[in-house]
Amino acid sequence: MFKVGFDNDAYLRTQSEKIAERIAKFGGKLYLEFGGKLFDDHHASRVLPGFAPDSKIRMLEKLKDKAEVIIAVNANDIEKNKVRGDLGITYDQDVLRLIDAFRGYGLYVSSVVLTRWQDQPSALAYQKKLEGLGLKVYRHYPIAGYPNNIPLVVSDDGYGKNQFVETSRELVVVTAPGPGSGKMAVCLSQIYHENTRGVKAGYAKFETFPIWNIPLKHPVNLAYEAATADLNDVNMIDPFHLEAYGKTTINYNRDVEVFPVLNALFTRILGESPYKSPTDMGVNMAGNCIVDDAAVSEAAKQEIIRRYYNTLCDVRKGNADQDQVYKQQLVMEQAHISTADRPVVAAALKRAEETNGPAVAIELQDGAIISAKTSSLLGASSAMLLDALKHLAGIPDEVRLLSPMVIEPIQNLKTKQLGHTNPRLHMDEVLVALSVCALTDYNAKIALEKLPELRHCEVHASVILSQVDVGVFRRLGVNLTSEPNYQTSKLYHT
Repeated sequence: MFKVGFDNDAYLRTQSEKIAERIAKFGGKLYLEFGGKLFDDHHASRVLPGFAPDSKIRMLEKLKDKAEVIIAVNANDIEKNKVRGDLGITYDQDVLRLIDAFRGYGLYVSSVVLTRWQDQPSALAYQKKLEGLGLKVYRHYPIAGYPNNIPLVVSDDGYGKNQFVETSRELVVVTAPGPGSGKMAVCLSQIYHENTRGVKAGYAKFETFPIWNIPLKHPVNLAYEAATADLNDVNMIDPFHLEAYGKTTINYNRDVEVFPVLNALFTRILGESPYKSPTDMGVNMAGNCIVDDAAVSEAAKQEIIRRYYNTLCDVRKGNADQDQVYKQQLVMEQAHISTADRPVVAAALKRAEETNGPAVAIELQDGAIISAKTSSLLGASSAMLLDALKHLAGIPDEVRLLSPMVIEPIQNLKTKQLGHTNPRLHMDEVLVALSVCALTDYNAKIALEKLPELRHCEVHASVILSQVDVGVFRRLGVNLTSEPNYQTSKLYHT
């Protein structure tokens, strides 16, 4: 059952104040490395119930008159057509998506930086494309021995070789389509160039997870480890902060490991380092806005289980390795949970065993668990959807929301006209049919009105679902997991 555990309004207010405070600390020019997702941060909204997926961008919206955005993207990722796993689009496409989204909030995107530039043909073509769209594009180059070769890094042949990005506002947000894009290097390169021009610019880092002021093994921080199993991130106590201030704070291995180098870079660039620990660099106020620790902890535990199932499916698809599964299992042990703590799993598997076919189960907000199987007319997801809506609307089980007379013409269109081999209706087709029926059928109308009540519900499938059904579940705000099995033994699955 969904229960709010996070004060989103307080977060927007205090986070904006913290960033403004950090700008003032550096005399009016701050480069803010923005980690994680600025848009659609569904991980944060799942583990911090009450956190709005667009909270970060709304927070920046409050600062839009003093902020501009630089988007960094690794030229090698352009060359390799690297794809965002969550959206299924390439990094070059995602840069354009990000720009449109920023502009939609009234934020100024000043430029794109192509990092690790080595004259890659695809990156060169991409630069021309961006410039043809009226965007400013800059190139940053690889530096031998980066970041440990400090004398070379902080020199005219290191950061000095990079093109200086012209900026005009006091807050410069540096973001990227995904990890490995070089956001921090862009920030430090800019500070180097600003300093040579007599401008004392500062640096700060904004990442929501791990949350620095909650316990190391808090489920929310463990959920971050589960979410980054592919990167092998490990949360740890910040030893530099403990030594400097005598206070225990949480960071993660990569930031702790690189801090001595960053400290030396800051000292070389600015004369002295403004920070005594990696925690000092952060401006994250999320921990201060948790208002119900029990609700947040339970939500995070469920996310850990979901990450475990997602990794199992990724291994089945060839997109992950078994070591990531072991990491997820270790995180579950640390959180003292198992797949048995996800009730819809047992319900879906029981229905699948009973019917000897694919099955899907949903846990509704009232605690009811509804399962359904695949039939000749409907896929299991579609059947479950209709049954769940009937339950929410108080419609008896024997009432049909869609008669065969409605479904069969759609099936004929799919198989006889459009060439599909599977005649069963996917969820999107069911929803369109239900919308049409709602014009004349009262039961269909009240069932359709219950769709918003599916948000935050938990669903488990006995097989890996089609991308169509996965996409519908995502848009409905449903938390989906699947067993790592396909419905058929075919080698190619769409």
